Amino acid sequence: MYVIRLKNCAFFARHGVLDEEERLGQRFYLDAELEVRLSDAIEADSIEETVDYGIVFLEIEKVVRGRRRYLIEALALDVAKALCRRFSQIDRARITVRKPNAPVPGVLDYVEVTVVWPQ
Repeated sequence: MYVIRLKNCAFFARHGVLDEEERLGQRFYLDAELEVRLSDAIEADSIEETVDYGIVFLEIEKVVRGRRRYLIEALALDVAKALCRRFSQIDRARITVRKPNAPVPGVLDYVEVTVVWPQ
C-alpha cells in the first residue's frame, strides 16, 4: 500500500444550512488522504494504471462545486465515495473538509470534519 495526500485544495461553493450560504457562497478547503493498493504500475512507472492525482483533484472539484449539501459531513462522504468509485485501486479515502466562515456565534479559524470511506 501507499498513500496519496492532497492538502488544502480550495474551492468556492454554496454548501450550508442557511439560505445566505447558498446565495453568497464561500470558500471550502479539503484534504484527501488515499490509501492505494500497490500494483505493477509503480514498478513500470506507468501513470495509466495508477491513481492520477491530477484527475483526483478534478473529481473532488466536480463534487464540491456540484449540488448543494447542507452538511460538510455529507460533502466529505460524497467526495470519498466518488474517488473510490473512480479509482478501484483506492482501498480507503479519508476526506477532511474545512469551512472557515461557519455561521457560529463566536470567533474561530474554521470548522472541520473528517470522513473515512469505507469504514
